[in-house]
Amino acid sequence: MTTTRAFRMKLKPGMVEEYRRRHDELWPDLAQALGEAGIYDYSIFLDKETLHLFAVLKLRPDHSIDALPQQPVMRKWWDYMADLMETVPGNRPREWPLQPMFYFA
Repeated sequence: MTTTRAFRMKLKPGMVEEYRRRHDELWPDLAQALGEAGIYDYSIFLDKETLHLFAVLKLRPDHSIDALPQQPVMRKWWDYMADLMETVPGNRPREWPLQPMFYFA
C-alpha cells in the first residue's frame, strides 16, 4: 500500500528564488537516490507570506526512506541547501510533520 507523507520546512528571508533555482537543477544522483528509496510524486509548495515550505510525497510499499540520511548524496545536498533554510545539526532541514485532516479522491 502506498503511504503519503507531508511535512513543513522553513526558508530564510530572501532565499525563495535561490531555493527554486537549486531545485530546478536537482542533481541526477540525488533524484536517483530518492527514487531508489521509494519516493515518488514529490511536491514542495511555498507560502510566500511565512516562507514555509509544504512538502508532500508518496512512498512505495517497499520504501527505504529512513536510510536516506546515511546516503552521501543526501548529506551533500543538505550541506548545499543549509544556507537557504532552517536546519538541525548535520544540516538536515528542520521538518515539522503535518497531520492528515482531509482527503478527497
